[in-house]
Amino acid sequence: MSILSDLLRDVAALFFPPRCPVCGVPLAQGERTVCTLCRTTAPLTGFWLEADNPLLAKCRDMLPVERASGFLYYIHGSGWRELIRGFKYRGAWRTARAMGEWYGRCLKESGLYDGVEVVVPLPLHPVKRCRRGYNQSEYIAEGIASQLGAEVDRRSVRRKRNTESQALKPRRERARNVDEAFAVRRPERLEGRHVLLVDDVFTTGSTMLSCAGEMLRAAPGCRISIAALAVSRRELGVRE
Repeated sequence: MSILSDLLRDVAALFFPPRCPVCGVPLAQGERTVCTLCRTTAPLTGFWLEADNPLLAKCRDMLPVERASGFLYYIHGSGWRELIRGFKYRGAWRTARAMGEWYGRCLKESGLYDGVEVVVPLPLHPVKRCRRGYNQSEYIAEGIASQLGAEVDRRSVRRKRNTESQALKPRRERARNVDEAFAVRRPERLEGRHVLLVDDVFTTGSTMLSCAGEMLRAAPGCRISIAALAVSRRELGVRE
């Protein structure tokens, strides 16, 4: 059955070659997920190389996090924004996993995240997860964890309130929207461990920091680091 599946996949690729989700150009032989040109011109932040960076400073204004990194700048109207929307709303979970692996390699090579033991994807509320069919942050987390040699924990943290989308809400309303939205149901799995909390996009940070705060409160001795696939340059005050 696997031989037939591989054959059908090869035939499909011959007539309908996969395209780069960023620029739309067919991928060349040997290219995976994102084409070489888009990889080399990606708006990377480089935060994973810096022990102190704008994202960490923003997080530490509210919580005592260990490390914080964003991989890409989230730029409206760019192909990278469409890539993220693809795995967030259009079922492109394989892209999320591949991006997580790329990000994870960078985190590993920096040496700043060697102590991470557990990777926790930011949870979706069960209603939203059922509607979407998956949680894109889980696939990003799987990719990162595979490179860091850490375990993925999908069960210790849950979203107890089905909050409204944060996308169009002003800053103050975002914070209120996610207040007490998370609960830790297995604190013993996090106590005394270095946990990397992962999500796809960090804008104001209200959602991730609300979750991180609950983890710190519920699991004594837990150390939290944050990794977002994309961050807002404007929110961090970073000039182009």
